[in-house]
Amino acid sequence: MRQDFAAFVEAETPRLLGLAHALTGDPHDAWDLVQESLTRVGVRWRRLADGNPGGYARTTLVRLNIDRARRRRRETLPGEVPERAAPVVRIPLEDPVEPWLLEALAALTPQQRSAVVLRVLEDLDHAGIAERLGCSVGTARSHLSRGLSRLRERAPARTDLGGT
Repeated sequence: MRQDFAAFVEAETPRLLGLAHALTGDPHDAWDLVQESLTRVGVRWRRLADGNPGGYARTTLVRLNIDRARRRRRETLPGEVPERAAPVVRIPLEDPVEPWLLEALAALTPQQRSAVVLRVLEDLDHAGIAERLGCSVGTARSHLSRGLSRLRERAPARTDLGGT
């Protein structure tokens, strides 16, 4: 059982980290989400091992990110924030996210951002997005539509694609 879980963690960590980085835009927060998600999978490994532990991990990660974003809106930082960030262990992402896209994603609500990331990175349909977000299909469709619309507004003009 332990070896199965260790193999799962090794195989899924880069994919989860890419998803988490796209959701948070920050490598520190991404690592936190991945670790918490894998911890929750590990606690339930006996039940999940024969099912879809990767899907459970990704759903958990998305929901943890929404909770994290809600908490951050309510929190205020006491004192001064350190000028220097703590080091992060880097795992190369399969497909790094462009800086303009991270900034545009940061401007979305947590639900819109999650819906867009799940559509693009996980290739989920509206029902799959709704399941991961824990909402109705209509609500997921609305989050996705509004999120994509806001991203289009912020997308840089691409002259290299034949546009003038």
